[in-house]
Amino acid sequence: MPFSFPPGCRAAVAALALLLTSLPVLADEPAFSERGFVTPNDFNGSDVERINQAIEVAAETGTRVVVPRWNQTADGKRDIWLLDSAILVRSNTVLEFDNCHVKLSDRCRDNFIRSHNCGLGITEIESIENVIIRGRGRVLLEGADRPRSTGDSAKTLGKRTYGSDAGKDGESQTGDWRNIGILLAHVEHFTIENLFMKDAHCWAISLERCAHGRVRDIEFDMTESRMIDGEKWPNLNQDGVDLRQGCRDITIENITGVTGDDLVALTNIVGDMPAGTDRSTMVSGTAFREGDDIRDIIIRNVRGHSHGGHHVVRLLNASGLKIHNVLIDGLIDTSPAGKPCKATLKIGDSNPVWGGVTPVGDTSRILINNVSSASRHTILIAGSLTDSVISNVVRNRSDGSPITYASGKDHIRNVQTSNLVQVQPDAE
Repeated sequence: MPFSFPPGCRAAVAALALLLTSLPVLADEPAFSERGFVTPNDFNGSDVERINQAIEVAAETGTRVVVPRWNQTADGKRDIWLLDSAILVRSNTVLEFDNCHVKLSDRCRDNFIRSHNCGLGITEIESIENVIIRGRGRVLLEGADRPRSTGDSAKTLGKRTYGSDAGKDGESQTGDWRNIGILLAHVEHFTIENLFMKDAHCWAISLERCAHGRVRDIEFDMTESRMIDGEKWPNLNQDGVDLRQGCRDITIENITGVTGDDLVALTNIVGDMPAGTDRSTMVSGTAFREGDDIRDIIIRNVRGHSHGGHHVVRLLNASGLKIHNVLIDGLIDTSPAGKPCKATLKIGDSNPVWGGVTPVGDTSRILINNVSSASRHTILIAGSLTDSVISNVVRNRSDGSPITYASGKDHIRNVQTSNLVQVQPDAE
């Protein structure tokens, strides 16, 4: 005869079963392996500590990390994740933000996300690979309300750009690479996609000596200034996406919005700063290394403008470093009529601060196609350009011309142009 509970016990057993099924899963139970991902809600500690614990476990188990909208803290549930330091990604990381809001705390003087192979005091950077950082739905990465530091390493806090660390003993008084939003150095095979970035403390995304990657579907909202405690402060150097020394085989596409500085920039400039110092905007160092040319880059479908009046796309190389094999296809300049960018696309710079006009041949094989410009200059060539093509360009202003040769045509060699259109005065 089958066993059955006495009638008086059945209700109690049912209630106990319901209670057991509603208990939270403990952190050391393998629930993540069953559901196929790890969440920081499986761990204890601060928000960033829990996210980094999840990344470490995921790296060991071959699963992905999902940062959900709801942050289950010891003090209750909230819909924001506050970072006191950087999220550190490592090889074989898949970091997924799911309809969530991630914000730097006022205590943080660090990146949103950084590859774990680099940082303060790390002078020898080992390469890592296979990193995916992506959003699902609407994902917001937002700067602090009162940033401790903003701007690049040439900016002094409290003078040229905001920083609550201004005047504090023991704290660097200039910006540095810690102000960058997402910073990857020596990373191969990577993706950064589907993120909305607001009020970054410096460049929103910066890649140093990275290869075989894709940055796509990124929106920016940055105006080069902030209202902080009722006062308007500058927040300088708010580029969108920057490729630095040694980047190659990278696609940048579907970039939109407003930035304080250049929306997309390829900058290749030699310096003398070592890796791991807080005196540079490059964590991997600025000294020349073999293979430091920027090459084999695709930039396409860029729509936006620089609120600070800089450039939509900028190519800048100097001191013997080269930029070559770059395709730029599809730039829509959304500059407002009363505040245009300086140029939709600027190539090179005659300023001696950047090394002056590059030798003919150092910037070459640049293919520029499908550009709609509302800037003061459309294509501004302030350096040299060789073996390149410029086609299908519309200048939506009757003044000036579609191409400005600021450095003179003596620095231009074998550049073919076609389908250059300028609006007529009665069409404005």
